[in-house]
Amino acid sequence: MQKRLMFIAGAGLGYVLGARAGQGRYQQIKSQADSVWNDPRVQEKVSLATEAVKEKAPVVQAKAQEAAAAAQAKAQDAAGAAQVKAQGAAAAAKAKVSGDHSGNQIGVESSSDVEPQTVKYESGR
Repeated sequence: MQKRLMFIAGAGLGYVLGARAGQGRYQQIKSQADSVWNDPRVQEKVSLATEAVKEKAPVVQAKAQEAAAAAQAKAQDAAGAAQVKAQGAAAAAKAKVSGDHSGNQIGVESSSDVEPQTVKYESGR
């Protein structure tokens, strides 16, 4: 509570002092900023910076286009891989739901020409 009161008192004091300095101080700061901006030395540097940007713009544009094309290709590859993975998951889910368990035998590859063997386990009694 005390911190809140201190904040409110500080904000009020800042407002009162700022209002007293008010419009006159604002105009003074604004005129100083305008005089700096209109200084020929500053305008010369602004002009040089503008020319440098104009010269480099085509290079930057070309690099941005290359980066965008690379990002698009990478996104398409990722989308294709995700689609293949999703189709595989959908097929596995469909097989589980339909009760088709072919190809789910342990130790047998789906493309293998070896027939699965039935193994009988005996208890040790």
